[in-house]
Amino acid sequence: MGAWEGMRIQALFFDNDGVLVDSEHCYFEANRRVLAEHGIAMDFEDYHEHFLRTSTGIHHFFPEASQEFLADFRRKRMQHHLDLLASEPILIPGVKEVLSRLRGHFRMGVVTSSEKKPFSLIHARTGLSDFFDFTVCREDVRFSKPHPEPYLKALALSGFPREACLVIEDAERGLRAALAAGLRCWVLPGPLNSQGDFSGAERVLEHIGVLPSLLLP
Repeated sequence: MGAWEGMRIQALFFDNDGVLVDSEHCYFEANRRVLAEHGIAMDFEDYHEHFLRTSTGIHHFFPEASQEFLADFRRKRMQHHLDLLASEPILIPGVKEVLSRLRGHFRMGVVTSSEKKPFSLIHARTGLSDFFDFTVCREDVRFSKPHPEPYLKALALSGFPREACLVIEDAERGLRAALAAGLRCWVLPGPLNSQGDFSGAERVLEHIGVLPSLLLP
């Protein structure tokens, strides 16, 4: 019997990109475009390693970069990212229906490494924000995933003990953050995360549509 088996789940913490919305490709493309301006070609394998498995990100490509350079890179990346988020299809089929069924049964929050500006743009389009009791974005914490701080913040906001909380993630670094926070985690690996190491996950699921049957009586 697993350590958590038999304990009633009362709060759900959802990652955003890859779980609620198919927006990871937009962030990949935004980074790829700015890196290309500097003569650097980034493929999906590079992106998975440095943005999804770990959080080295652009520091991997520019380890000695000045703060001014990094700020300029992030400004250009943000503009590309916002343009793509405003135009690309991003809502994952079935997500709204799943959240509708779960609402009222659990306290629900979103825990994301996304900054507030793209997060707000995404959900102005999706209308999913109304399903959630709280959000934790990049600006709300000092450290991002795989550090446990985002999920520890969510735990405090939920008002429940950790054994009553469940994380829904899609990426290895998110799983590592949840485990480091002492939380149970189910993983929904998307196309960009299929090669991740998900050892430690309580379940690895094929799609979000199975959640109501697993969580509701």
